[in-house]
Amino acid sequence: MRRDAGKAKVPAENKLLRDFLGHLADERRLSRNTVINYGRDITALLELAAATPLAKLQIHHLRRFVAQLHARGLDGRTLARMLSAWRAFYRYLARDHGYINNPCLGLRAPKTKKHLPQALSPDEAARLMEIPGDDVLAVRDKAIFELFYSSGLRLFELTGLAPTDVNFGDATVRVTGKGAKTRIVPVGSQALLAVEKWLKQREPLVQAGGDALFVSRNGARLTPRAIQYRCKTWALKLGLNSGVHPHVLRHSFASHVLQSSGDLRAVQEMLGHASISSTQIYTHLDFQYLAKVYDAAHPRAKKKS
Repeated sequence: MRRDAGKAKVPAENKLLRDFLGHLADERRLSRNTVINYGRDITALLELAAATPLAKLQIHHLRRFVAQLHARGLDGRTLARMLSAWRAFYRYLARDHGYINNPCLGLRAPKTKKHLPQALSPDEAARLMEIPGDDVLAVRDKAIFELFYSSGLRLFELTGLAPTDVNFGDATVRVTGKGAKTRIVPVGSQALLAVEKWLKQREPLVQAGGDALFVSRNGARLTPRAIQYRCKTWALKLGLNSGVHPHVLRHSFASHVLQSSGDLRAVQEMLGHASISSTQIYTHLDFQYLAKVYDAAHPRAKKKS
């Protein structure tokens, strides 16, 4: 009898999940990828709950779920994201389905050791911009890397750009970031030249009605995976670390601008960070750079043999 009840529960609670995801897409207007991530995290909750109804879950159940996920290798940041999705789901259930208990309240994910983001040195970044050749893919890739490094864009922000987002008159690019928030970011002269050169090559490729700034050889919008692959391939060809990826260029942009200007708020605005705490990690990168310079240059810094 209990087994039958468990089977009957699944369609009902899957429907609650589908309704919630519809709420996120239609009412809150969240992006498709964000909705998919919510669905994945809440599906994990339903699988962990098994035959226990959502309305019956208590905080001790969720503590056990978090411990199980942590034991499988999920880090604190991932678990914090999952808990956020679970809380939002229960808030929706309380608002629209009469649930009176949110077992996620007061529950925190285990802390994860912070790792500093990888950043290229200014010389390494300059080397990555020196893509040789004038064929269409080399011209396109140079424009991509220059724009990443010049303006600190996220990968999905760059793939979402249209040609009209680049303003050559005032040297800026209009970016749609997280939460569909728009910001205007400066673009350096070298990046503008690279993008201008690419636009001349792009015209014969682009499909009718296509509005993507960066397209493949067949004229379709370039995918994030394709850009990641091109970044890794060029890094290897140019003698750089094989771990170079688009986000490394964003980190390098932030680190190098902060080293030169010391203006944390300006870097926060250009990166599109909602909180200054997200930007403050680059102060640690800046300190590491200064510490290396000190160790190399100061006569009293070197250890005596």
